[in-house]
Amino acid sequence: MKRRRLAILGSTGSIGTQALDVVAHHPDAFEVVALAAGRNTELLREQAQRFNPAFTTTAQDGPDGLYRVAVESGAEVVLAATDGSVAFEAVFAAVERGVDVAVANKELVVSAGELLVETAQKSGASLLPVDSEHSAIFQCLIGEERSSVAAILLTASGGPFWRTSREAMENADLGAALAHPTWRMGTKNTIDSATMMNKGLEVIEASRLFGFTGDRVRIVVHPQSIAHGFVIFSDGSVKSQLAAPDMRVPIGYALSYPKRLESFGEPPPAKLAGSPIFRNISSDTDILQLLGAKNGEATLRYEFEAPDPARFPCVRLAYEALSEGGTQPAVLSAANEVAVAAFVEGRIAFGRIPEVIEEAMNRVRPEEPTLRGVRRADGEARTAAGEIVAAIERSTV
Repeated sequence: MKRRRLAILGSTGSIGTQALDVVAHHPDAFEVVALAAGRNTELLREQAQRFNPAFTTTAQDGPDGLYRVAVESGAEVVLAATDGSVAFEAVFAAVERGVDVAVANKELVVSAGELLVETAQKSGASLLPVDSEHSAIFQCLIGEERSSVAAILLTASGGPFWRTSREAMENADLGAALAHPTWRMGTKNTIDSATMMNKGLEVIEASRLFGFTGDRVRIVVHPQSIAHGFVIFSDGSVKSQLAAPDMRVPIGYALSYPKRLESFGEPPPAKLAGSPIFRNISSDTDILQLLGAKNGEATLRYEFEAPDPARFPCVRLAYEALSEGGTQPAVLSAANEVAVAAFVEGRIAFGRIPEVIEEAMNRVRPEEPTLRGVRRADGEARTAAGEIVAAIERSTV
């Protein structure tokens, strides 16, 4: 079998390292041709020694390094797994040349999704969603007429504060915000889960990727994180995709699409042996565990709850940005990055994150979503959010 040539933007991050776990388990399916990392040069060196890519770059190489990895490496599929807007130009360059992109960068699709989808349609490149929720919708839509879809439904874990009062959330510390009950993610995405901004951003992503207006993209909280998304059809039928809460499932599907990896075949590396997606199915297999149950559980229940907009105002802000359109989603995304970083650095309280975002959205007005306009909105939003954070700091001294 011919191996698929893979380049990873953000190889040392959470998604990048899990993608390389998938590659390690399927060495006959993938050839790693290029890796781009940020500042974790030690881990990049280890990855390069293990996978022997032709190209490696770090943050010191700047945009040119990302471009070499995405375009000049000869990759057939590029995994876009960086945070923020650093890789925008590299990803667009790959898509313009017809290279398939597995998209794990929320900010990219939120800020410039309309342009990205339009570019992919012109070049013939495939945009393959990596987020578990968008992967679920993508799979449920295969073979279906879009005109028969009434709505799509994204599930949310609820994050670490789903059972926490608004008062307790206001001054929650960093450790509490990072204590996600289900997923293993990087700091930025974990904080976004705590504010539920991650779900707001995913609503915008879903609208861009699948072409549905915001009123047809809904959210439901599902603490077990096993049912990742639903498609509701006009005749009342509902399709869902379920899988254990392990990001290697949607990563593997995106990288191997349209095929599925044989995850239940050969014995996996020792460090993966405990994962339910890397086990042989036999008469002794715990079927409930494969459906998401914990070891030894004799029953498995799925719960679904309505989101609470009063405790999670970031969801409302995301819907407002989507409704306003233009570059407003880019403003939302950039301001959120600044606010989250300020919280992580101890400069603002957890409860001030949505305040920073909303005020930045009020200050920066949307314009037409050209790539230049997106860049300008991103910069203006960061400046505005930085000023708002500084004002909060002064007021609390």
